Amino acid sequence: MEDLDRMRILAVHNKYQQAGGEDQAFEAETALLAEHGHKVRSYNVHNDQLEGMGRLESARVAVWNRSSYRELRSIIREEQPDVVHFHNTFPLISPAGYYAAKSEGVPVVQSLHNYRLICPNALFFRQGHACEDCQGKIVPWPGVLHACYRGSHPATAVVATMLSAHRLLRTWTKMVDVYIALTDFARHRFIEEHLPAGKVMVKPNFLHPDPGPGRIQNPYAMFVGRLSVEKGIDTLTEAWGRLETRVPLRILGDGPLANTAAEASRRIAEVAWLGRQPREETLRLLSGAQFLVFPSQCYENFPLVVAEAFACGVPIIASDLGSMSSLVAHGRTGLLFRPGDPQDLADKVQWALAHPAELANMRREARTEFEAKYTAAKNYERLMSIYESAIEGAKA
Repeated sequence: MEDLDRMRILAVHNKYQQAGGEDQAFEAETALLAEHGHKVRSYNVHNDQLEGMGRLESARVAVWNRSSYRELRSIIREEQPDVVHFHNTFPLISPAGYYAAKSEGVPVVQSLHNYRLICPNALFFRQGHACEDCQGKIVPWPGVLHACYRGSHPATAVVATMLSAHRLLRTWTKMVDVYIALTDFARHRFIEEHLPAGKVMVKPNFLHPDPGPGRIQNPYAMFVGRLSVEKGIDTLTEAWGRLETRVPLRILGDGPLANTAAEASRRIAEVAWLGRQPREETLRLLSGAQFLVFPSQCYENFPLVVAEAFACGVPIIASDLGSMSSLVAHGRTGLLFRPGDPQDLADKVQWALAHPAELANMRREARTEFEAKYTAAKNYERLMSIYESAIEGAKA
């Protein structure tokens, strides 16, 4: 396509009650496009609108929101975008948004920030372990049986209905021109669940502005994330209680297992729970850490803290699970341990502390990894290539 540098993009996103990684990625990407001179129009809805809806109305709009369909068609006619880029449509925008774009002849791009299209709770996680029970099923009934979405059978049934209806309508294969997976692992999983391989491209998250490599002053390790069971906070605190060589651990974050972090900070002298911190303070603390610990027990996708750590030159000790297995190169940009195994995590931490030369080399390699893959410049180049593919694909 000619004039790629003057593209017009309609960016569509359903925000959550609490801003998370998907919201940050959406805002960073739209800002990046605007910085490069593109005309970007955002269409946002917020989940707090659900509070005024009854259960039946909420279910209906999750499957097909007539209001979003009409609004998006009107905006597309007004703005005449070259691409409509969807980040999240669940639950208020619904897949009706794709049909609105296609009705106006505009290419559709969908970022896959989580696994919602193939898993009702979007995490591949249930009862403390990775779960794939719904894989290969047109109707993800095991998710409904186990109330995987928000612990609710009715709410999970709504998700299952939305997924099943649009599989039967072939929405996922016909109405989207390009999907953006954040990692090779995620791309493979979506293709396994019958998204067209030629339509699924990989573009990771990125970090802008670049904070630059940090410098260790007082050695410590860090955890950054939601304090919840799927993030492995129990594995983390138990591992720290088993360390022979003591090293301070700073835990940043909040969530339903905040008491676990608070109790660990009282029980183990080296553990400090700092709660949720502003992003600037998180980056400041991260830049001085020896390494980041990422003990997640779900598949994850692309946590933004990975790019933040590598930008600061901080290696990661992570669960050998899901996308983390490909994001962290064992022995080069960090270490991998058996998921949910506190002793193996403790052993990996002990090894890192006992091998300062190797750890220093990992710091250099982590920064090199950021410069090669996760800068704004690299991301923008990749995004333009994806948009061009979407436009050409829509023409074909």
